Amino acid sequence: MTLSHETQGSVPLRSEADIVASRQMVRKLAVQLKFSLVDQTKMITAASELSRNTVVYGGGGDMEWELLVDGLRQGLRLRFRDQGPGIPDLGLALKDGWTSGNGMGLGLSGSKRLVHDFELESTVGVGTCVSVTRWK
Repeated sequence: MTLSHETQGSVPLRSEADIVASRQMVRKLAVQLKFSLVDQTKMITAASELSRNTVVYGGGGDMEWELLVDGLRQGLRLRFRDQGPGIPDLGLALKDGWTSGNGMGLGLSGSKRLVHDFELESTVGVGTCVSVTRWK
């Protein structure tokens, strides 16, 4: 498969079907970048968790994707943005087992372990943006 000419795009995250679409998009991009099967799985899993968080806790939003080139290495950056209630305590939210709902509490902390770069910004009453990057 050849690398698409598109280097960035976005997927709306409003429903369960959109979560599936985001996983499919990440799979396609990871294959294009020739990520190993393990790296594909890690990125798809992180995207699935963060997409679900965006829909369930953020009230919906978008997943923005970007193909990166840094010298000889290539990567995939995903940004999950919502305009939901925000996260009042980022440190607590990143602890394994903590959940603001009925989940297992592994979404943010688990996703952080699956990628090379992880950034979390959140403002109460404004929304949340989680950015994850995996390099080949």
